[in-house]
Amino acid sequence: MTTERFEVQREIAASPAKVFAVLRDPNGHVAIDSSGMLQSAEGELVDAVGDRFVVHMDRESLNDYPLGKYDVTVIITKFEPDTLIEWTISGVIQPPIKHLYGYRLEPSETGTLVTSYYDWSQIEEAYRDKGIFPVIPEAALRATLGILARTVQ
Repeated sequence: MTTERFEVQREIAASPAKVFAVLRDPNGHVAIDSSGMLQSAEGELVDAVGDRFVVHMDRESLNDYPLGKYDVTVIITKFEPDTLIEWTISGVIQPPIKHLYGYRLEPSETGTLVTSYYDWSQIEEAYRDKGIFPVIPEAALRATLGILARTVQ
C-alpha cells in the first residue's frame, strides 16, 4: 500500500455471489454508503467494463468542499463476476479526477473475504495540490464494509 491508496478487509458471512449482487447494483452502492454523499442512483445492473450509471450526490454530508448536490457518472473499469469490481467517476469537475474505488472478493471458510479499496494514485496533476485527497477517510471504507455485511447477512 502507498499513501495514495487505502485497503481494508472484512470477513462477511455471505457468499461472494450474494455480496457481488449488491456491488453491481447502482442502488446497492447507495444502500451501503457510509459517507452520506450518495443519495440515489439511476441505471441498470452492471455486467461489464464500460457500463455506467448515475449517482445523485450531496457533498454537504462531508462539509468539506462546497459542491452541494450534483450528479456523477460511475464508469466500471474492472469487472470479474463474484470476484472484482472497480470504478471511476465523471461529473461536474472536469477533467475527470481519475480516482478509483473497488472491491475484491475471495471465498473464505465463513463466506467471503471482502477487500475494499480507494486509490487516488492516478489523479490528474491539476488536482494533486488542491488538498482534497483522500476524499473519504479509511474509516469510511471500514464503515461501508460493516453496512455491506449487515445488508447481505
